[in-house]
Amino acid sequence: MSSEQQPHVPGSSLASAPPSKEEPNAAAPVRRDRRASDRTLPASLLTPPVPPPPPHLDDYRSIVGQSQIDTLRFLARELKGKAIKMVNSTAVGGGVAEMLNRMVPLLSEMEVPTHWDVITGGNDFFEVTKAFHNALHGSAYELTRSAEDIFLMYNEQNRHRMRFEEEMVVIHDPQPLPLIRSRQDARGHWVWRCHIDLSNPDARVWAFLKPFIEQYDAAIFSAQSFARQLAAPQYLFYPCIDPLSEKNKELSEEQIQKVCEEFGIDRSRPIVTQVSRFDRLKDPVGVVHAYKLARKYVDCQLVLAGGGATDDPEGAAVLQDVKEAAGDDPDIIILNLPPWCAFEINALQRASTVIVQKSLKEGFGLTVTEALWKGKPTIASAVGGIPNQIIHNLTGVLVHSVEGCAFQIRYLLTHPELARTIGINGREQAKENFLITANVKRWLLLFRILDQAKARRRTA
Repeated sequence: MSSEQQPHVPGSSLASAPPSKEEPNAAAPVRRDRRASDRTLPASLLTPPVPPPPPHLDDYRSIVGQSQIDTLRFLARELKGKAIKMVNSTAVGGGVAEMLNRMVPLLSEMEVPTHWDVITGGNDFFEVTKAFHNALHGSAYELTRSAEDIFLMYNEQNRHRMRFEEEMVVIHDPQPLPLIRSRQDARGHWVWRCHIDLSNPDARVWAFLKPFIEQYDAAIFSAQSFARQLAAPQYLFYPCIDPLSEKNKELSEEQIQKVCEEFGIDRSRPIVTQVSRFDRLKDPVGVVHAYKLARKYVDCQLVLAGGGATDDPEGAAVLQDVKEAAGDDPDIIILNLPPWCAFEINALQRASTVIVQKSLKEGFGLTVTEALWKGKPTIASAVGGIPNQIIHNLTGVLVHSVEGCAFQIRYLLTHPELARTIGINGREQAKENFLITANVKRWLLLFRILDQAKARRRTA
């Protein structure tokens, strides 16, 4: 695998003491006189950069400690030479691809060979799977026989293309669910990893997908509330971020300032940022409305930074809605970024005064985790897996509406000491629970549990 892992694609205690006051920001103001909807990207971002080499396990020692590294090596010892296959629907865009990109090489380094495969499909397939995605989050959807046939046809094509010779096969999210039909010809454990909120799924879509799920050896969810009545055992895995990735590594002040200048962001004034795909469930239009309400009382800029994913055909329409909501406000900076702009996202988050994630539905919300890791006071909707990350008024702030989001933006911008303390606490929360080393540990433990269960069945 290359440095940024490429899949096979055919074709501690929380801070409580108030911190010292922030040093004044010496960055010079940046003159901006362009409409929010007219932002253009620097030419340097139009070409993917050469990815840096992936970190090795020992590189995390300074962050998580030697004992955690030793634990991972111990857990991997009995799995040496046993292979894992990870399968999802997109190689770029979204948290699943980001996690696999970093986790696959770490598992392989510990001599647990891990392969990553991506299913293929036409626009009709991804339109159906996007509709399924929204329906599983609770949106109304009229399931048709045609949609079922499209879903099954492309999965059958992928099933015949792919081989499943590994000791553990992990299928991520609903798009590749029917690949379980290959289990009869495979020897390994089959695990379904669900990254979305299943607390209130559309009944017909759920009834269609549930028989596939119950053929798996285990189902994994990102929050307790997502668990369903299933025949398969269920596990709780928190998603994770890599603190050494381009999106999360430490940056110098000069690097942060350079990115802000490229995008026309004035660092002498407060910056409110949401990073997410242009997806209706991320509610970027709601963020614009919240900003406009808060702006009546406090001076600030709004940065909406995101892009699309190859399995999401709705992104362009949502982006247009955001531009219309922003109108001519020069302090709303809309950045439609290519998927390789992790470094720029990192700099934007680190430059921010407050970070928002106003999702309507959310499987977990890795952008929240990223904000916490960077020590930024974070305002997020109390939906999905976000309350597992944010303890209200301690590691962040939870909201339920546009008005609530606007109030908290105003409050945190006018109470910088509280905002700073919340940011410190949030970083500790991310360090203890949501780093990639903890996620690798969970996968190794599950692999061993499934192996031991199979051995017991053989001797029974």
